[in-house]
Amino acid sequence: MKHLLASVSVAVLMAGSNPVMAQTPADQLIVAFNMNNVLTMDPAAITGGDAVQILNNVYDSLVSLDPDTRSVIPRLAERWEISEDNRSVTFHLRPDAVFASGNPVTAEDVRFSLTRVLEMNQAQSSGLRSRGFTIEAAEDLFVAEDTHRFVLNLPQDDDPRLILMYLTQAGVGSILDSELVKANLGNDYGQGWLTNNSAGSSAFTLTQWRANEFVILTRNANYWAEQPEMTRVLMRHLPESQSQRLGLERGDIDVGFSLAASDLRALSTADGVTVTTVPSSNFYYLAASMEDERFANPKVREALRYLIDYQGINAAIMPFFGVERQLPVNSTAFAALPDPGYTLDVERARELLAEAGYPDGFSTTLRVISTQEFLDSATAIQGTLAQAGIQAEIITGDGGQIYGAMRDRRFELLVGRGGGGQQPHPDSNLRALVYNPDNSQEAQLDNYQGWRTSFYDAELNEMIEAALIERDEDTQFRMYQEIQQMTQDKVIPILPFSERVVTAAYQTGIEGIIIDPWVSRFEYVTKAD
Repeated sequence: MKHLLASVSVAVLMAGSNPVMAQTPADQLIVAFNMNNVLTMDPAAITGGDAVQILNNVYDSLVSLDPDTRSVIPRLAERWEISEDNRSVTFHLRPDAVFASGNPVTAEDVRFSLTRVLEMNQAQSSGLRSRGFTIEAAEDLFVAEDTHRFVLNLPQDDDPRLILMYLTQAGVGSILDSELVKANLGNDYGQGWLTNNSAGSSAFTLTQWRANEFVILTRNANYWAEQPEMTRVLMRHLPESQSQRLGLERGDIDVGFSLAASDLRALSTADGVTVTTVPSSNFYYLAASMEDERFANPKVREALRYLIDYQGINAAIMPFFGVERQLPVNSTAFAALPDPGYTLDVERARELLAEAGYPDGFSTTLRVISTQEFLDSATAIQGTLAQAGIQAEIITGDGGQIYGAMRDRRFELLVGRGGGGQQPHPDSNLRALVYNPDNSQEAQLDNYQGWRTSFYDAELNEMIEAALIERDEDTQFRMYQEIQQMTQDKVIPILPFSERVVTAAYQTGIEGIIIDPWVSRFEYVTKAD
């Protein structure tokens, strides 16, 4: 019977080309999104928000982020205590939590899962490694005190709140059924088996995944919390925005997660469809390489600051993708300052360029990926740069080509998106965009965008480190505000012009949908009769 139902589900999932008006099943959610970056179902090996959006529904974490307030709330851990010295967190697990297999969730499963992330040393280990966690010290850092009590020892002075935020995310924070994984371990830490199977405790289990085709999630009968209304979630790879729009208009799909601005505008006025935009993480920005002597001059970088039409770009190009933001800390993070209010000011930019020794401007290149909102933003910036005599030749390419050049420090100007912020903590942004502990070419710290732009400032590095470990919350708050001001005084070479938002369109009768992929879960979704 299970295979029959899966076949029926796939038939519904693939029905997008049928011209007959469809009605999705009352107990199934059909979702359209882009799966190009979904390469595995193994939590320790995933990359990107699309895979997180899937696995949030399959694996529980110790704690989670409230989708509205971004505060840390219980999940598998019903409570936790931070030690007085800020060097350990003790988690008390729910005694009633079980995995989909029926095995109880224990502190040993938590220890196994976190250790496995470090053992595999793939993308999901970078957050822990950046906080000083190593596989050599894992036995002392991850401790199962008893069946339902797990102790996380911090390897260095840190902010435990940030560590808690890391552990909310599918991937690094996913707790696996250690008994089930060990039964399928092989010689690759179980990676081959977990690529297409699941070992979680959340509201759904992985029934089937076909790369760049679909994912089928089935309601977990052993879920420890209230059973979701949806018996199945069908996530279809549908990268073409017009196809998602058509599916929504005809009722073939319930939710579209990756629609273009033009289609979102059209759906905003369509009967029976709701379009919702929510804050997310990181920024759209103009970046300059300080390897280039022109952009190493702070007056040139300041001139760039006044050659961005912030209001025009956000009004004409960024609706549904971003909202104006000029500081390198997400507006949802604690201690975030309001924007300083920079505006397009060509005369001021010309004055700064003249003071820097470039009264007539200069020629340069501006790299950008070919995706529409990036390309449109780069074209707008190209036009305002030209007004001050900076002639920028646009070079387009895919993400590997454009960000690859940035990682190799082979660029002059670049319009991109990034900068952390998945955790609502200022350090998440500042460490991604500003911090750079070693500017040498040999260091190859390409995870740090400060390193990519060759920006090194010892004072800011020290302040970022000091703020992170400050134990008095009021003092820490003030320190982070001072750092934000200093990034403006020193004119860092990454100039945000828009804070990323995410937008989805869905059938109006659907309630409980969470839009942001980093915190999205489908267990709360209901459909009106």
